[in-house]
Amino acid sequence: MDIISYIKKVPKAELHLHIEGTFEPELMFEIAQRNQVKIPYNSVEEVKKAYQFNCLQDFLDIYYAGASVLLYEQDFYDLTMAYFKHCAEENVVHTEIMFDPQTHTKRGVSFETVISGIKRAQDDAEKNFGITSYLIMSYLRHLSEEDAFETLEQSLPYKHLIKAVGLDSSEKGNPPSKFQKVFAASVKEGYKIVAHAGEEGPAEYVWEALDLLKIDRIDHGNNSLTDEKLVNYLVENKMALTVCPLSNTALRVVDDLN
Repeated sequence: MDIISYIKKVPKAELHLHIEGTFEPELMFEIAQRNQVKIPYNSVEEVKKAYQFNCLQDFLDIYYAGASVLLYEQDFYDLTMAYFKHCAEENVVHTEIMFDPQTHTKRGVSFETVISGIKRAQDDAEKNFGITSYLIMSYLRHLSEEDAFETLEQSLPYKHLIKAVGLDSSEKGNPPSKFQKVFAASVKEGYKIVAHAGEEGPAEYVWEALDLLKIDRIDHGNNSLTDEKLVNYLVENKMALTVCPLSNTALRVVDDLN
């Protein structure tokens, strides 16, 4: 058996996945038309062209354009179920899905609408494909800590559906220390803690995530390699990093997989 066939067949877990970032051009266009939402692309082909990124911000631009078409519970169900169908094809048996409530609540879509659509897809995926999944609620780091506290408050009625909280979006200029209080409050509510650190930000951001946020797992962490002491700390403490090699090349975090 060749390596590709082997990898496809072996059972896998996906630990770093943003559900809004899985939006494929065809579905984005379909939901935009269904909800009569204008997006800055006139065809599926134009959307596909926009998927050629030069940096993280290029990705975030299309990410937020895509998110704007998501208005109703069925939209969140369709988005999440499309992802689970790919999981089934690739023999992903467990996945930990990050979602960004603020991306939607800031547009007037309720927290309940977002999580209900995702949860319905999770239930159907487990029933139909045997795929288990957890939800990680991510705070958007380009917004304020007060905004994050609002999101934490909105999440409490759905706490039983959410495993962890995370930190994502534009990293540069938005260090983990900006969110120290809301992460401490999230721990008190029983959430596990993860955070994006060291993707585009420096090794200092990884230290902050470890020391100030007290994270259970680092998302990305690439720039830890610039600090030998940090690398040794990560090894000694068996700290897991959810590294994303293909994302890192697509967003030009690194030039090649070597």
